Amino acid sequence: MSYQTIVGLEIHVELSTKTKAFCSCANEFGGEPNTRVCPTCLGLPGGLPVLNKNVVNYSVMAGLALNCHIAKKSKFDRKNYFYPDLTKGFQITQDDMAICSEGYLEIEGEEGLKKVGIFKVQMEEDTGKSLHTEDNETLMDYNRCGVPLIEIVSKPDMNSGKEARLFLEKLKSTLKYIGVSDVKMEEGSLRCDVNVNVIDKTTNKKTQVTEVKNINSFRGAEKAIDFEVNRHIELLKNGEDEVKTTRRWDDVNNQTVLMREKYTVADYRFAPEGDLLEVVLTDEWINDIKDKLPELPEEKKKRFIKDYKLPEYDAEVLTSSQQLADYYEEVAKRFDDTAMISNWIMTEILRRVENVEESFDLPFTPEDLVELLQTIKDGKINNNAGKKVLREMFETGKKPMAIIEEQGLIQISDTSEIETIVETILSENAQSIEDYKAGKDRAFGFLVGQVMKASRGKANPQVVNELLKKKLNS
Repeated sequence: MSYQTIVGLEIHVELSTKTKAFCSCANEFGGEPNTRVCPTCLGLPGGLPVLNKNVVNYSVMAGLALNCHIAKKSKFDRKNYFYPDLTKGFQITQDDMAICSEGYLEIEGEEGLKKVGIFKVQMEEDTGKSLHTEDNETLMDYNRCGVPLIEIVSKPDMNSGKEARLFLEKLKSTLKYIGVSDVKMEEGSLRCDVNVNVIDKTTNKKTQVTEVKNINSFRGAEKAIDFEVNRHIELLKNGEDEVKTTRRWDDVNNQTVLMREKYTVADYRFAPEGDLLEVVLTDEWINDIKDKLPELPEEKKKRFIKDYKLPEYDAEVLTSSQQLADYYEEVAKRFDDTAMISNWIMTEILRRVENVEESFDLPFTPEDLVELLQTIKDGKINNNAGKKVLREMFETGKKPMAIIEEQGLIQISDTSEIETIVETILSENAQSIEDYKAGKDRAFGFLVGQVMKASRGKANPQVVNELLKKKLNS
């Protein structure tokens, strides 16, 4: 039997505006519970919403970055449902007239480049937060209520958990680049629900869509989808079916758990939000936002390949973070060996940086790295000494030349000095000379190692190799 997986995503992204969506309360993570609230975000009588203009600006920026059509006229709606963290008994959102629609993002899918459609991007407000205690009490923190969100609804164009993860990674990188959100999953700035069902391609029978919530990582999203795909295939094999359900992801047991039957549109009783006017955008407004939009990751990657002659993989890694890309370009302005810069950043620097997506704050400047690379390229120190210097730069923040001078790492390039060491090593290793002449390549490597050891790693390796070959072949 052959099966096709169908995956759609609903992603909620908190916007990084200074204040909330419809009031002047601070939009900041954390704080003492219930201290960043007012009558408006608490839904108290008389508290009327006033739209934050930057919520509109940031939503349009996101829509443009996601190749969406920007609606010149959109409206807000009330989504009615009961939950303790919903202060007003309804959520201000957008239903049938969202601000952005019909966009897409491209990912490297299972069979090459794939365009994943985006149904809409809508503005809405966040809810409060339930805190569960060990005494089986539930406490409410409403600091988060009214925080501005965009909900990004993809089309069901993904066919595996891996494709969904790639889409989420690309989306996160894009939104971080344009600065509309910090997209920190651990702080709830980016949250994802997945919708999954499976089609039996032989009979065309399909399972009902399952929505999975409570996913706190991209890898978790991939695992939740894979788990559901296997569960749905078993339903098809057994001739079973179920109603549309909402399940939650149990990250400890790596499985989904039934929560309830899935809500339908009718359950939410959508109605226009009477306290807010329609949002009307002009061409001038949209074009002004478009002109200020920064270079996007995909565009930057293509430019890195073209301008710096980098392989696609290197360009992909170096443009994965705005800060990392900026650092590379600052070094490249001062040092013309772009391949060498890429090699040192990717191999020696990134392995010492815990999370390049969140922070690329190094204890030394681009100018310091240029100084180190130039010293290596000029032959004043060798690669191994350079790695030692870089490690010290990370640990102490000292300048590279200061470390080189302190530790006496200047490379010996004087041919006569190295020749003396080579002759001494050859006189002490007659057997290795015989082995080399007998065609044993390891013998040459051994002799090089002995010369480097005798010079305490300071001898220029190129000169060492040349002199050894010359003397061994004479």
